[in-house]
Amino acid sequence: MLRGRVRFRGAAGADPADPLEPEQERRVRAVLALGGVPQADLADGVQHVRLRLLERAAAGKEAPRDVSAWAAVVASNWAMDWHRARRRQERVGERLASLRPAEQPSGEDSSVLQLSVAHGLDELTDAQRQVVTLRFYADLAVRDIAAELGVPEGTVKSRLHSAVRALRARLHEDEVV
Repeated sequence: MLRGRVRFRGAAGADPADPLEPEQERRVRAVLALGGVPQADLADGVQHVRLRLLERAAAGKEAPRDVSAWAAVVASNWAMDWHRARRRQERVGERLASLRPAEQPSGEDSSVLQLSVAHGLDELTDAQRQVVTLRFYADLAVRDIAAELGVPEGTVKSRLHSAVRALRARLHEDEVV
């Protein structure tokens, strides 16, 4: 294993199979903490450094000349990756929050919208009304609607497109949306 250049001093309670000495582990923890990694995630960072050392050994690579310095660099890189992942997660949360409707229409607005949609559905052809009902009220996929009606998927898509366009025109005409 990494014993060629890594000196295990045989510290009391130290695991001889552990590639990090207690002093090196403290340094890694310090680098992570100074890198802004919260206390709860320090152990993950230390484990990552250990894993990288073990991967080097498994690949047959020679141990780093200065394991402490190498471990500090790996820990610093892990801290940067931790921050990137946190920012990425925050951005995903922001995007999801922006997709939520800002406010739901009031009961009166909702009733007007429902009535307009119902009137619009009455004006559609039977085939259009059928696919709209199956797609948006029964929440069936286009493929399932096509199988259920025994028509090609393209026909279902075409009927949905023309029906939605007609409903949209009706809602704009009634000044509902």
